[in-house]
Amino acid sequence: MSRLAAILAATLLAGTAQAADPPRENPLIESETWDFIKGDIVGDTGLQDGAPLFDLEAPYRANDAATVPVVIDQKSNDFGPLERLRLVIDENPSPLAADITFGPAMQPVHFELRVRVNQYSNIRAIATTPDGSFMTGRFVKASGGCSAPATRDPEQALANMGEMRLKLFGAPEPRISKPRQEAQIMIRHPNYSGLQRDQITQLFIGAHFLDRIEVFQGDDRLFLIEGGISISENPVFRFDYSDNGAETLRVVAHDTEGNVFERELPKTSPS
Repeated sequence: MSRLAAILAATLLAGTAQAADPPRENPLIESETWDFIKGDIVGDTGLQDGAPLFDLEAPYRANDAATVPVVIDQKSNDFGPLERLRLVIDENPSPLAADITFGPAMQPVHFELRVRVNQYSNIRAIATTPDGSFMTGRFVKASGGCSAPATRDPEQALANMGEMRLKLFGAPEPRISKPRQEAQIMIRHPNYSGLQRDQITQLFIGAHFLDRIEVFQGDDRLFLIEGGISISENPVFRFDYSDNGAETLRVVAHDTEGNVFERELPKTSPS
């Protein structure tokens, strides 16, 4: 091999090594931003290591920064029910992505949603149980999610706003104690962040997003989400719950323009 070929081969190998992703269990990294915003989110609350209680799964490199999947999976009941979960994206313009309250039928919690990530950032979850507050998370490489163009033009997005769909799946494997029903709810809403531009006029589209979503089975509330601009367009939530026999799931969603969308979604055959 010539000297030039050897140099090129070494360069390629070095580039490959640098491009290699770390293990899937990519941990949180140090964050000056978190040090700055922590007081606004948790105050003086002490945060215990959340790893024994629950996992947060998120891709190290996101395929689409505007729809980054996040999965919360409770592993233990030893700390009591997971009653509240705050999802924080350190480097987003509005770091508190969602504040979620879970009802008894959601225990143990298995919950999935999609978020926007504006630049390389920690995504951290802070869980509250009767035994205290616990934190875990992942570092995610994604950028531009909060300003990414909407997938539909504004007129079409507003025309379909408030449509909802429910999909049920076969019962998953038992999670800690007993099998549970798995469901997915999708809500049509552009969830404009205020950082996106109209692709024709190039003017900014005003912030307009769902800020409160409640899901009930009968009179029992499964969960409440208070969210902001970091929740993705056309939000999708996938979750496990203990079915109480109600014929429908009822969804009540509010947005920042004062619109209220309420739907009774009949339970259909698992798919």
